[in-house]
Amino acid sequence: MGKPELFPALSTADRAALLTRLGAVLPATSLLWSAEDTRPYECDGLSAFRRVPLAVVLPETEQQVVDVLRICRDLKVPVVPRGAGTGLSGGALPMTEGVTLGLSKMKRILAVDPLARTARVQPGVRNLAISEAVAPHGLYYAPDPSSQIACSIGGNIAENSGGVHCLKYGLTVHNVHALRMVTIDGDIVELGGLGLDAAGYDLMALAIGSEGMLGIVTEITVKLLPKPVKAQVVLAAFDSVVKAGEAVAAVIGAGIIPAGLEMMDQLATRAVEQFVHAGYPLDAAAILLCESDGTPEEVASEIARVIDIMRNCGATEVRCSRDDAERLRFWSGRKSAFPAVGRLVPDYYCMDGTIPKKNLAAVLDGIARLSAQHGMQCANVFHAGDGNLHPLIMFDANVPGQSETAERFGADILELCVAMGGTITGEHGVGMEKIDQMCVQFTTPELDTFHAVKRAFDPHRLLNPDKAIPTLARCADYGAMRVSRGALPFPELPRF
Repeated sequence: MGKPELFPALSTADRAALLTRLGAVLPATSLLWSAEDTRPYECDGLSAFRRVPLAVVLPETEQQVVDVLRICRDLKVPVVPRGAGTGLSGGALPMTEGVTLGLSKMKRILAVDPLARTARVQPGVRNLAISEAVAPHGLYYAPDPSSQIACSIGGNIAENSGGVHCLKYGLTVHNVHALRMVTIDGDIVELGGLGLDAAGYDLMALAIGSEGMLGIVTEITVKLLPKPVKAQVVLAAFDSVVKAGEAVAAVIGAGIIPAGLEMMDQLATRAVEQFVHAGYPLDAAAILLCESDGTPEEVASEIARVIDIMRNCGATEVRCSRDDAERLRFWSGRKSAFPAVGRLVPDYYCMDGTIPKKNLAAVLDGIARLSAQHGMQCANVFHAGDGNLHPLIMFDANVPGQSETAERFGADILELCVAMGGTITGEHGVGMEKIDQMCVQFTTPELDTFHAVKRAFDPHRLLNPDKAIPTLARCADYGAMRVSRGALPFPELPRF
């Protein structure tokens, strides 16, 4: 997996110069260079890609970030930013001849304004810690990735993370007012603001989801929301995935925008039930979790409509959470799906494609065919309301050839999503994992535009190089590989 690095090995003199200059601007505890200290940073949550960085820097202040970037620019040393390391696309994969810039020590909540409903935080603050800090004011931060107990807000900015409640409340980009970012030249730029709009291009939206390729974010002003007075979840079981998919379309088609609308297939629910005992029906082919929140009157009305829709779409069982403890138990199962599957098999590969909701049944049927073709089980867990799929390919890396088969299986799923009018990622980012599939989704002029944006911010390609945006040479190589292994094996499926 992966390609050779772009940067040549540094000479002994250049390495010494780099470490000496970094040591002059950082505390001794913030510069790691021995193998035993840098090894823990060799990968993020996608452990299939591993590299040990030349050095790891852990700045504690914005000025130290500025100093580090200027040193690396002067010496033409690549820099890979890293948050909590929970990413699933290899976005924080180090460069062996580069510096990994970890932001875990910048973890202060700088200010909370309960009247303006904002919080100003550093990038190392955990996602969940924001909601915990503002809870006394009756507020919370809406985006809630499954890893929210550990992932950092800086990493959420890099990947434009979502979560189970993103259908109603949006992704990270919809919940951030402003950013401070340091460019590779060491310049500090402020993007966005507290006003409803700002003149010029929306550079803040460009920075969010850019995977650390344009600058290092050092401060974020997030939007806070008042906690809903009431929240309730409907759990609906179906005897076919197709019926569950039709129920999703029916809910959205009725003009209902739930706080969350999630689907899990039988393989996923059985794994989860063994792990957290969420109370899921084990005989269902698929289950839906649909949450409503708001005032008690709003919730009662919406829940009644949802229950009617689920029953009319063929639900074999419909339950409604009786209290907040049961609601949280239903959600704990969904949020524990990844580790639950990890208990059953030595390895799993989590994909992240997005499709138009109308094509949900066809894509799930396609994934089932791919599962049979590759001889690997695949549990399906996804944000059904916005079409963001998370197929979990189950395999054993200790068996020769299975890692490569899982990789091909995953690539086929992503290319199927593109063929059905979707995209190769919804919230995990491209990183190293999906860089080849960028060649399938985007045309040469589009890729040229991406490279032009990158050059405008980082002309020497020092910030997280060789990630997210493939070179045209790479696309040519991948195109030849696709031809050699045949076209996508579903010509009879409707194309977007």
